[in-house]
Amino acid sequence: MTSVQDVTALLRAWAAGDESALGRLMPLVYDEIHGIAKRYMGRERHSHGLQTTALVHEVYFRLIDAKDVDWQNRNHFYALCSSLMRRVLVDFARSRNFQKRGGKIAHIDLDAAQLLEASSLGDDVVAVDEALSKLATLDARKSQMVELRFFGGLTTSEIAGVLGVSVETVMRDWKFAKAWLMRELSGAS
Repeated sequence: MTSVQDVTALLRAWAAGDESALGRLMPLVYDEIHGIAKRYMGRERHSHGLQTTALVHEVYFRLIDAKDVDWQNRNHFYALCSSLMRRVLVDFARSRNFQKRGGKIAHIDLDAAQLLEASSLGDDVVAVDEALSKLATLDARKSQMVELRFFGGLTTSEIAGVLGVSVETVMRDWKFAKAWLMRELSGAS
């Protein structure tokens, strides 16, 4: 079996109640999850208190509670990891009493190839989360697509696979979501 098949088989075994499957799964996916976290944390300020490894470990602890998920495949797993990573980062930002919109908020550049490719996002993660939650009420798929791209680091084709849509649909959704988020985060109404 290939590694992708191993991951899918272990996910399904875990969902079926094999408690040891998660322990066998993590060595196969740890490096990729750590890489996703490292790319994201590389955009954080240097004074950010959360370390990459701590973020990965917190995602792992939250995965333990997600054992009842009906896993579709490896991409579905990474999508959930992206969502959990978002929750961890937002919870951490809120616990550190970061300012919400306004005040010392930094400019977020949405014209970059990746959403929020700004070098310093730290204080803005709560604003991004609030904007994504608001977008989810308007269009859940577009919000999930942004989450997969930004927090998960998935490619356009991987996102298409997770969401069950075409690459062209992901690209159209990305264009809309990027413009909508730019307007939302800039405070324009």
